[in-house]
Amino acid sequence: MTKLTTIAVDQLQSMQGTKFGISPWVQLSQLMVNQFADITNDHQFIHTDPERAGAETPFGGTIAHGFLTLSQLTQMAESTLPVIKDVRMSINYGFDRIRFITPVRSDARVRAHFTLELAEERTAGEWTLHHDITVEIEHNERPALSAIWITRQYTG
Repeated sequence: MTKLTTIAVDQLQSMQGTKFGISPWVQLSQLMVNQFADITNDHQFIHTDPERAGAETPFGGTIAHGFLTLSQLTQMAESTLPVIKDVRMSINYGFDRIRFITPVRSDARVRAHFTLELAEERTAGEWTLHHDITVEIEHNERPALSAIWITRQYTG
């Protein structure tokens, strides 16, 4: 499915276990990594010093912050998940687990695979969705991360 697909809220439970799709590629440039370091005050050399990271780490250069990779889920979801009819607001509720499996080299491209694992209506008009997420790294067999992302959807 793509973002252009629209589904009714009453279809959510029957779609549990459905792989909604794979996002477009997103490049995590060194500029993005540096900007993220500035915003988060995480200037560890493995992220911001290509020469030193190349010489002193097993990564062969700088790597993106795990949280930078995670933060790209929003844009990946927006371009991939179906629109749920009559949802007026969607919020992050959290994660059941996040595992940073493989470092993402600066300038690498990543994309996310989204599967709807659970959809439950907690109260009238309030849905909690659990998406199983895997973020792959282009030309790498091991994923960057896996997570269960929980969002709340409000209808009406």
